[in-house]
Amino acid sequence: MRKLENSELERKSIEDFKKSEKTPVILVLDDVRSLHNIGSVFRTADAFLIEKIYLCGITATPPNKEINKTALGATETVTWEYNKNVLEVIENLKKDNVTTLAIEQVESAIFLQDFKVEKGSKYALVFGNEVYGVSQEAVALCDGCIEIPQLGTKHSLNISVSAGIVIWDFFKKMI
Repeated sequence: MRKLENSELERKSIEDFKKSEKTPVILVLDDVRSLHNIGSVFRTADAFLIEKIYLCGITATPPNKEINKTALGATETVTWEYNKNVLEVIENLKKDNVTTLAIEQVESAIFLQDFKVEKGSKYALVFGNEVYGVSQEAVALCDGCIEIPQLGTKHSLNISVSAGIVIWDFFKKMI
C-alpha cells in the first residue's frame, strides 16, 4: 500500500467547488466560541460539499487567522452568512421548508443511528456552545433533536467532533 500524493487526490478547484451540486445540509453554529472549532467545521463542510453555514451570536466570522488555521482555505469554498439571532435563522429556514434539527441531549431526542433521512429533503443541523450546548430557545424552535449516543463518563463531545460525526452520518444516508 502506498500513500497518495496530493497531486493524485483529484481535489476540486474553488471554482469547481462553487459549481458543484451541494449536499442538502445547512449548518447553524449557535454561540460557538472556539475559533479552532469554527475552522474545523468549515473544513468538514468543505469535505462533504455542505450547502451553507450560518454563524450566529458570538460565533466569530472569517477572515480570521485562528479560524483559517484549521479551516485550511475552506472559508473560501463553503458559503457562509452571519446572523446575530439564531432564532431568526431557524425561523427563516423553517419558512423555506428546511427541517431544523438541534444536535443536543434532550427529552425525546432521536439517537443519530435511528434518524431516517428523507430523500429530497433539506436539513439544517444546529450545533451549540462548547459549554452550554444549543440554547433552550433554539431547541424549542427546532423540528426535532438528534443525540449522538455516548457511553463514557463525560457525555459530551467537542462541537467539531460532533459536527463531523453527524455530517458523515447524514452524508452516507443521503447517497
